[in-house]
Amino acid sequence: MTWYGSGQQQVSRVKTLSTGGLFLCGSITLRVGTDLTLVFEVPGGMVLAEAVVRNIVPGEGMGVEFTKMNPETRVLLEGLLTRLLR
Repeated sequence: MTWYGSGQQQVSRVKTLSTGGLFLCGSITLRVGTDLTLVFEVPGGMVLAEAVVRNIVPGEGMGVEFTKMNPETRVLLEGLLTRLLR
């Protein structure tokens, strides 16, 4: 997962994923309330979403909430989650 925010570009592992957001693992975190752009590939295409940092776990990473995603992207994300939860 690549994310952009506060003038940074980082690549982080995703620990959890849902239709509402995700948890990004890593030692680099941003302040709660910081806006992010998220980019990641799923079967069928690329997901591009706007998000906001909602919580930080020191030494582990940060939880982010999706704030904007176009309908086509949402379909891709929901398809991925459906496949993962079978």
